[in-house]
Amino acid sequence: MIEDRPLIYKYLRHDKKFPHVWCGGCGIGILLGSLIRAIDHLGYTKDEVVLVSGIGCSGRLPVYVDFNTLHTTHGRALTFATGVKLAKPELKVIIIMGDGDATAIGGNHFIHAARRNLDLTAIIVNNNIYGMTGGQYSPTTPYGQRATTAVYGSVEHSFNIAQLAVCAGAVFAARGTVYHVRQLDGLIEKALLKNGFSVVEVISQCHTHYGRLNKLGNQIDMMKQQRDSAVPVEKARKMSPEEMEGKFEIGILVDREAPNYLEQYNKVRQKAKNALSLQLTKEEKEESERREALDKQ
Repeated sequence: MIEDRPLIYKYLRHDKKFPHVWCGGCGIGILLGSLIRAIDHLGYTKDEVVLVSGIGCSGRLPVYVDFNTLHTTHGRALTFATGVKLAKPELKVIIIMGDGDATAIGGNHFIHAARRNLDLTAIIVNNNIYGMTGGQYSPTTPYGQRATTAVYGSVEHSFNIAQLAVCAGAVFAARGTVYHVRQLDGLIEKALLKNGFSVVEVISQCHTHYGRLNKLGNQIDMMKQQRDSAVPVEKARKMSPEEMEGKFEIGILVDREAPNYLEQYNKVRQKAKNALSLQLTKEEKEESERREALDKQ
């Protein structure tokens, strides 16, 4: 039995933390599978990985994996992750967030993490709604769609998370879905290998709240909608706005190079140390000259 399911027994706290709290049919479990396969394929040991999350449905994910894990406060996962990376730069630090967690209360942290370009991998589950707290609308709830706090439809325009990451300076930004699972495995792998701040937005279904409130059907129906609405980036860029109406891009939106924050910060630290050393040498020389002058008197 163990040989048949090695990754489950290798990476999950299957004997202590299960059953999980997610609704049957939730896409977060599919994402968990993709993340584990990517980590296993890249050969990271469990001690090399730190998985950090905030609060929400996706925030529960670190509870179930046998890595170094931090389940932190709402919207602050990136701040905790930044501290971990600065203290232990040799670790692979991965952050799991939901759309509300990352772009509402955590929105400022998100854009500045992208701007700063610390070597972190952010995986953001976008199900268009606050799931765990009751179905309130989030920054990614589409205009006109319903939520428990928008019973007549949301009048706010939604964030495009992956494009927000691009504009804020992330060196790698991609979007996948839990329907296109093999592609998602590959996107997460590429994000983990990138030196700098990388983002993977994962389109997932919340059939319990978002699907029910907007009459989108069950989890299978919603995954079929992901299949039918997703357009590969290369094809999407050749389509007009009218042709892309109601659709979204999947794949790698940007893959570029930029100075890594930690590498640049260490250079500044070294310059400060060198300056301090020179200053001490100067003070020592002045002290020696002062003593010589006193001896001559």
